[in-house]
Amino acid sequence: MKYSYILLAVMLLFTACKKDFLDSKPQGKLSDELLNTPDGIEALCVSAYAALAGPEGDNLVFLSPTTNWIYGDVRAETAYKGGGGIGDIWEYHAFETFTGVFATNGLLDRKWFHLYRSVERANNAIRRLNAVSEAEVPLKNSRLGEMKFLRAHYFFELNRLFNKIPYFDENVAPEDYVKISNDEFTRDQILEKIAKELSDAADLLPVTQPQAGRVTKYAAKAYQAKVTLYRAYQQNVQNQKTSVDANLMNQVIAVCDEVIANGGYGLLDDFQKLSMAEYDNGKESVFAVQYSKGDGTPNGRINWSNLLNAPKGPAYSGDGFFQPSQNLVNSYKTDANGLPQFDTYNKSNLMTVQDGFTNSVDPRLDFTVGRIGIRWKNFTVSPYAEDWAREPATYGYYATKKFLVSPESPYMVKGWPWGGSALNFTIIRYADVLLWKAEALIELGRQDEAVNLINEVRTRAKSSKYVLAWNNTSATDYAANYRIDKYQPGVNCVWTQDYARKALRFERKLELAMEGERFFDLVRWGIADQVLNQEYFAKEKQLRTYLKDAQFVKGRDEYFPIPQAQINFSGGLYKQNPGYN
Repeated sequence: MKYSYILLAVMLLFTACKKDFLDSKPQGKLSDELLNTPDGIEALCVSAYAALAGPEGDNLVFLSPTTNWIYGDVRAETAYKGGGGIGDIWEYHAFETFTGVFATNGLLDRKWFHLYRSVERANNAIRRLNAVSEAEVPLKNSRLGEMKFLRAHYFFELNRLFNKIPYFDENVAPEDYVKISNDEFTRDQILEKIAKELSDAADLLPVTQPQAGRVTKYAAKAYQAKVTLYRAYQQNVQNQKTSVDANLMNQVIAVCDEVIANGGYGLLDDFQKLSMAEYDNGKESVFAVQYSKGDGTPNGRINWSNLLNAPKGPAYSGDGFFQPSQNLVNSYKTDANGLPQFDTYNKSNLMTVQDGFTNSVDPRLDFTVGRIGIRWKNFTVSPYAEDWAREPATYGYYATKKFLVSPESPYMVKGWPWGGSALNFTIIRYADVLLWKAEALIELGRQDEAVNLINEVRTRAKSSKYVLAWNNTSATDYAANYRIDKYQPGVNCVWTQDYARKALRFERKLELAMEGERFFDLVRWGIADQVLNQEYFAKEKQLRTYLKDAQFVKGRDEYFPIPQAQINFSGGLYKQNPGYN
């Protein structure tokens, strides 16, 4: 696919470099001639895929990261911004504390703009695909399915970030975008359109693709299930959950069943393999952003979205952003039965190596979080230490282990960009599908059917190879007192709907921590204000004083403001979200 992307660049260069301007054809005319060819259309499709990693395509992607670490975890109770202090990218500090998030925030305008650039790439490819026959482009239907999927993904990201968005298809010319209101459709109507687009895409797509990373039929089905799940939690104009639509929840179950039965997916046998490039595009990966190293380009196509997020320590020498919160670390405590401590986990802090033995903990803790004195992946020089943290007085000492390959890995870039690697970023993995189905079953009062799905995810964690103590003397000399087990109704728990709902929501927190999903989960469940204000900020500010004024405002902070620059661009046509002046 990289060669098709290079072909597009060559075509565009060629149109601009005719030696004799007076003898050259108009640039637009020549571009059309080139881009309407099968190779040109293929290049446009690859360009739409490239936008998954950020349409700007360079190290500035970290200012509007496509991995959602700042939007989905730092705005939740699972992560701190990190970095060199609250003034280091102060806009992110505003996002984390929900203070000073204004419509004039330049990074919000950047995110909006880049997502609509990505939509236009998909639209441009679809326009040209619509104009050719299968005889001219034998893969026309497959490529149309891929572009519809990508367009749906970009619109879904826009919707769950900004809610009120202009929605349109390839039949609208780019110069007419400014004429489309962002208030034409409700959240429900936009999600319905996105789900329909994904269903249409699935009808066009093959079950398998010859190239890893291309969209497949069941990737589209899985994404359809996700969007339908979001839609099932109905919201009013004040962003509050009003009801759960049973018909839509049944649709989620039906689509997940198709994916589970026919997609050929499964869980990797070891949780740690999710952070190993050797297992990219493995059986758990439903759809992922493809990254590479040593592919002939200057730095490879590495994950610039996570550029800031490697720790400062000697293994990476990074910028130290995106640090796990104390709340997240405490969440991994387990009881005598190996189950989460839903109601008491945050009454004391699990901070030292000894704390990990005094308490029993879920083994995913040390796959996800770097803790002082604990082995760091396969790094042999030292365990994770105090000097690995860049600004511990503000943000503490934890570091994220996810999305960083081990320092000795051949897939890691040595030096700049710090911690850069060929590790893919997974947008949907099979564990998601299992937990979506479980969630829908529980909301329908069919929690007895959900327990095995949650247990399947927990069993993988239980059977993974645990992190060993730094000076381990045997294969079972572990770094903590790891204890995790399945839910066994009537034996170690009372599996009511309320208990099952707690189990499902906690399982998503533990399994998907630092994957950019938590804040969006809280909003769709309608519990963001409760979790953030009552359970998180009230206690966390005792440790992290920079959070003393943090407060989530119900009815406002579920979504970002519409960027003022975009309102100006529309001539005042766009309407602002509730709560923002």
